Amino acid sequence: MAYDGLIIANTVKELRETFLMGSITKIAQPEPEELLLTIKNNRKNGKLYISANASLPVVYITEEERTAPKTAPNFCMALRKHIGGGRITDIRQPDTEDFSGRGLERVICFDIEHLNEMGDRGTVRLFVELMGKHSNIILVKSDNTIVDSIKHITPSVSSVRDVLPGREYFIPNSGEKKNPLAIENEEEFMTAVLRKNLKAGKALSASFTGISNITATEICHRGGIDEDKDVAGLSEEERRAYYKGFQEIMDEVRAERFFPNIVYNEKNEPEEFSAVRLTCLESEGYRVKEFESISKLLYTFYSERAQRGRIRQRSEDIRHILKVLTERTSKKLELQERQLQDSEKKEKFRIYGELINTYGYGLKGGEKELICENYYDEGREIKIPLDEHSLAKENAKRYFDKYQKLKRTEEALIPQIEESRQRLWHLDSISTALSMAETEADLNLLRKEMKDYGLIHKSGADADGKQKGRKDSGKKVRKEELKSEPMHFVSSDGIDIYVGRNNYQNEYISFKLAEGNDWWFHAKNMAGSHVIAKTGDRELPDNTCLEAAALAAYYSKAMGDNTRAFAEKIEVDYVKRKELRRVPHAAPGYVIYHTNYSIMVEPRKEIGYNEE
Repeated sequence: MAYDGLIIANTVKELRETFLMGSITKIAQPEPEELLLTIKNNRKNGKLYISANASLPVVYITEEERTAPKTAPNFCMALRKHIGGGRITDIRQPDTEDFSGRGLERVICFDIEHLNEMGDRGTVRLFVELMGKHSNIILVKSDNTIVDSIKHITPSVSSVRDVLPGREYFIPNSGEKKNPLAIENEEEFMTAVLRKNLKAGKALSASFTGISNITATEICHRGGIDEDKDVAGLSEEERRAYYKGFQEIMDEVRAERFFPNIVYNEKNEPEEFSAVRLTCLESEGYRVKEFESISKLLYTFYSERAQRGRIRQRSEDIRHILKVLTERTSKKLELQERQLQDSEKKEKFRIYGELINTYGYGLKGGEKELICENYYDEGREIKIPLDEHSLAKENAKRYFDKYQKLKRTEEALIPQIEESRQRLWHLDSISTALSMAETEADLNLLRKEMKDYGLIHKSGADADGKQKGRKDSGKKVRKEELKSEPMHFVSSDGIDIYVGRNNYQNEYISFKLAEGNDWWFHAKNMAGSHVIAKTGDRELPDNTCLEAAALAAYYSKAMGDNTRAFAEKIEVDYVKRKELRRVPHAAPGYVIYHTNYSIMVEPRKEIGYNEE
């Protein structure tokens, strides 16, 4: 997991700067495995959020209020008794064997000075263990006796240690893993990683505490070492580079030179986070966002992950219907195009009929074919199959009937094929908008569009009447729940740029917000957002053109296509708004234009100034 010892080290640094020598004024336990401590320091109150939840163990400074239960749980009462009003005298990341030492274990220790019931001054320790499913919050006396814990671990649950009142507290031994901050030279380092026959990347996380897979990848990258190469097979020069990459990271941790950052993938989803610069991902073109505070980073990362998870869960009904309708419409279009291809034979049947009428006077009946000159093909000889039981005029009529049937089929198929293609485009555009949805309002607007255009019925069923997805999807949506604003950017030239999140917004910004001389951008031949640069009567500056085109490329189907490289350039069309034309009876946002410019750009979200 990315929440490794380096993140804890950065967190401890921030906690010391904020809360060291502060007094704990309030203790709440809003959830069974969560704490919220209010700490006053330097005449300011701050809140510390601690979670020992197996799926989300985390510690960060927050401004959020959380509702606590009316009756405090037992552990909360124990904390109020032993540390309520206490002063935090130390915050550290202890070594496994020495609680006063410094390591990279995923453990934070708070030393808290308080007055006991007799008025005597004493010290207790609050250990926060952030170890996935083994996470816990444990209150310990100065003699290492456990007072209480937010999770009680009995012998039947763990054979490693009991976490129960009255038992001795110790940090579980990490086996053969070494404290990376205690490594002093290359020989000691290589001895540790050579104990197991592993790849260079895996050997780091398996040999040292607090090093996650992404940190191990970064160490190898800085040393110029292939992380998939066996450690035993490294040359002397590679071993020196391997140790140099490790030493560089550890020196940054020792000096507390942290670089809290989140790395976003091509879909603008938070991919990784770290307390050190991840040059291994920067070189691959991922977007890096730096944070001044590790607490803000953790809050942002987990909030965005949770928000995207909620949106994805609540959009499953839309996703399923889109998939079904897309498959159904694609098969229908394939059949229609096959039938249209078959109708191309109609001219052959017309020629057969005319040639039989021209040369059939010589037929006496019973012939299986007519061999004659084809005056439509420079007089070449042609063989025409005949029904031996029919007269010449009956054979001619049979071919003319086939011609007329195929002609009618073709005339009927051409608009049907166009309708199927527009329907596929519409489904594709909704799917692209769905990948950009960030709020419940965005989803509600997509549901409204699908109902308005018959993709799902008011009852929540799909276009064929089959009930799909959420049972409440047929409920009326309040106007305030539909509020979803277009994205707003300001270019480096100071020009407003608007990006539609869905087809209704595309229609709005292109035909209501934009004026005739404003510029319109769209990824070429694919679903995506309309982008408007509000230039008015001014010339379109080069930088604004590039930035608006980069946004059109970013907010398009291309960024949802995993076969495309993140930095691959995408062609974007741009025209003046007055060149756009709506298509009658087409879905919202479907436009045509006949004169345009094109530009190849890299998809990019970060431009001059963003006011999302």
